[in-house]
Formats: sequence, C-alpha cells, structure tokens
Amino acid sequence: MSIQHFRVALIPFFAAFCLPVFAHPETLVKVKDAEDQLGARVGYIQLDLNSGKILESFRPEERFPMMSTFKVLLCGAVLSRIDAGQEQLGRRIHYSQNDLVEYSPVTEKHLTDGMTVRELCSAAITMSDNTAANLLLTTIGGPKELTAFLHNMGDHVTRLDRWEPELNEAIPNDERDTTMPVAMATTLRKLLTGELLTLASRQQLIDWMEADKVAGPLLRSALPAGW
Repeated sequence: MSIQHFRVALIPFFAAFCLPVFAHPETLVKVKDAEDQLGARVGYIQLDLNSGKILESFRPEERFPMMSTFKVLLCGAVLSRIDAGQEQLGRRIHYSQNDLVEYSPVTEKHLTDGMTVRELCSAAITMSDNTAANLLLTTIGGPKELTAFLHNMGDHVTRLDRWEPELNEAIPNDERDTTMPVAMATTLRKLLTGELLTLASRQQLIDWMEADKVAGPLLRSALPAGW
C-alpha cells in the first residue's frame, strides 16, 4: 500500500487511519462540528508521512486519553520483539476465565484453545478486544514497558500506566494513559514508515489497522467522504 498521509482524530478518543488521499477542505470544519455535537474536546492532525510535515491540526498539543488506541502502539511493540527474535506470531497463549475483562468479544470464545500472538493482535486492533490487549501487554512486561518502548522511539509524551479496563477512566487533568495528537501521529509514522520494524511487520500492522471494525465506522460517520 502506498501511503501519503496519516490522520489521527480523537472523537472523543484517538483513531488512526492510513489513507492514500489528500485532505478535503471541509475536514477541519467537520472535526470542529463533531466537537460541538459530542460536547467533548476533539484533537485532529494530518501528517505527511513522507516529510513528517504537519499539514493541518486542531488541538495538536493537548493531552487526550488514549483509550483503546494504545492497542496499535502495543502491537507495534510486539512486532518489534518478533523482529528481534524475542517473540513469535504463531506462539499460542492460553488463558482462563479469570483473565477475561469487560468487552472481550474474541478472546471469550477461545478459552479452551487459547489464541496465537497474531490472533491476539488482530483481536486487539480490529475488534478492540480488551483481554487480548492485556495478554499482549503481559508478553512485553506490562504498561511501563510499553511506555519505555515509546520513549526509546523518541516519544516522551505518550504514556501507558494501567491495564484494561482501568485505563479508560479518563479522569480530567489525569495524565495517566494519555498522549497528544502530534505525539501519536509522529510515533505512528515511525512505526509505519521508519526502520524500527521490518517491512513485513510494517505491512502487518497496516493490515490490522485497515481491518478495524470498531473505530473506523464510528469516525467515518462524522467525517468527510474518503476517510
């Protein structure tokens, strides 16, 4: 897939899309309208993946709760370990009923057979499965290790402090489990186009993101055609 631009929107949370299209003039207007309609802050940024230049933004340096969007970064960290020979996509992870947390539409169906790392990443990103995310977090050492991974990438803004579902509390003025549009976009650009991941891993991450069945339809319903 040839990617020219990358957009991040918070409505009221972050969602990431890789699109081979240019911005429509009405996009920023739509974003501001969405903020009014939702009665919540909305953050938006459009980044040129080739140059890293910010083309358009709204509240780019304000903190927002990541909610489920940390799962893309998490799977990026998992893929990095796979590239380093520290993990395998085909490794099967078994778990119990006690591991299940709220909203786990995929993992709840595999208590008897478990799921592979590949399947867990797919469930986490495409279906926002919370248990899948927690199981993957365990493989990398927990929330603090994801934050450390991001820091090593040069992202000193984005932080994950808790597990699912507690990280979704979104308490006002609480910096735990938050990021900024500019930080998220910059970090995702590194994951999707930089040398941190192998070409195969970058494409795998893109494939999972494109298959998102939860955030994509929600955001596209409030944004211009072409998103």
